[in-house]
Amino acid sequence: MSTPIIMPKFGQMTEESAIVEWRKKEGDKVAQGDILFTVETDKSVMEVEAFEAGTLLKIVVPPGVNVPVQSVVGFLGQPGEAIPTVEPPKPAAPKPAAPQPVATAPAATPTALPVERAVPSAPMTVAPAPRPPEPAAPTAPAAPSIFRISPRARKLAERCVIDPTPIKGTGPEGRIVEKDVQAYLASRGYDKLRVTPAAKNLAAKEKIDLLAVTPSDGGRITVADIERAIAEKPKPMNKMRQIIAQRLTQSKVTQPHFYVTVSVDMTDLIAYRNGLKADGLPYTVTDFISQAVVLSLQEFPAVNSSTDGKTTRWHSRVNLGLAVSLEGGLVVPVIKDAGNLTFREICDTSKQLAEKARAGKLTPDEMSGGTFTISNMGMLNVENFAAIINTGEGGILAVASTMKQPVVRDDKIVIRQMMKMTLSADHRLVDGALGAQFINAVKTKLEDIELWKRMTS
Repeated sequence: MSTPIIMPKFGQMTEESAIVEWRKKEGDKVAQGDILFTVETDKSVMEVEAFEAGTLLKIVVPPGVNVPVQSVVGFLGQPGEAIPTVEPPKPAAPKPAAPQPVATAPAATPTALPVERAVPSAPMTVAPAPRPPEPAAPTAPAAPSIFRISPRARKLAERCVIDPTPIKGTGPEGRIVEKDVQAYLASRGYDKLRVTPAAKNLAAKEKIDLLAVTPSDGGRITVADIERAIAEKPKPMNKMRQIIAQRLTQSKVTQPHFYVTVSVDMTDLIAYRNGLKADGLPYTVTDFISQAVVLSLQEFPAVNSSTDGKTTRWHSRVNLGLAVSLEGGLVVPVIKDAGNLTFREICDTSKQLAEKARAGKLTPDEMSGGTFTISNMGMLNVENFAAIINTGEGGILAVASTMKQPVVRDDKIVIRQMMKMTLSADHRLVDGALGAQFINAVKTKLEDIELWKRMTS
């Protein structure tokens, strides 16, 4: 009997996922442990292995379709085995609104030239009449507006490579007829368009409205103009970017941010770190910042807390998130229980997680449970920035680049290597004075070379 292949659930918050690529095709032999397909979750691309050997009999869900977790996406078995009839799973229904909703990514809608398209009417709120003498009869929902176009009008629009949806129809029930398309073309000066045959063919293939294209070659529409229009077409965000957008918007709306910035003199620490590097010790500036933050969070546990707006939860362990930029978005691997790790262990764990992040190998557990995050843009030549708090955490530290600047020391102007840090804190948990004390504690530790000598000895 054939065995169904199930879309796995990669995390507690994951409700649906999309297959990025099937590594096997129908009819391929599959050994236990072979990679069947890759899945795009809200944070990374994961590989799904076969739990048994056999033949991939059927692919139910093609790449690029978001389906609920635990859905059947294919069947594995022996050639000739019966395959149950399975309807392709539909995307998970959106959850009702809640104080902190779970993000689900809608499936991308293909762009096509419509023949008939139902356009839902806007929702209407009807206020009840005061003290009605008798119960009001139920109100029938408004009929949806229907886009109607005759076959001849549709063919003319396709031949001219235009979008007919803006045309006002004069036929029965508002149907667009051929003369409406002709009048629209005349009103828009279509006969004056100069379009190369190659450009017209490409526009037809990519569903580009020629009337919406601005020519750049002396009034003639060329392939380059169509390619530019294609590049400007709206494209659906990948799942990672959708989740980033949803969660950061949620954080900014629900968590009142305030910001505190300090300048750190990194001159002595950088010189000390360069000496360690020359001796073969792999410490990075981020490692020093991470250790300073961990020590400061232990001093100021309120900053290592979280709140739902009604209750406050203190976290006894420091789970330190480190934002890592990827080509498709941003992930935050978490160093678990960093307060009980040595400086070298923090360095090694940070390096391992960053490598796994860039290789797309992070597990959901390695990206969850953070209590505070560091976002370091020091390598990107920025003077200062403020980061958005990860939902469920009390703060995030934004670290800018270290730059040589004139500063006053002992009433003299000297050149020092200065670095700005900005704390974004949830004002429901952290007041201004506490935020200032915390970030200055981080600053003091970074400038204390004797501390780092003890840490690295």
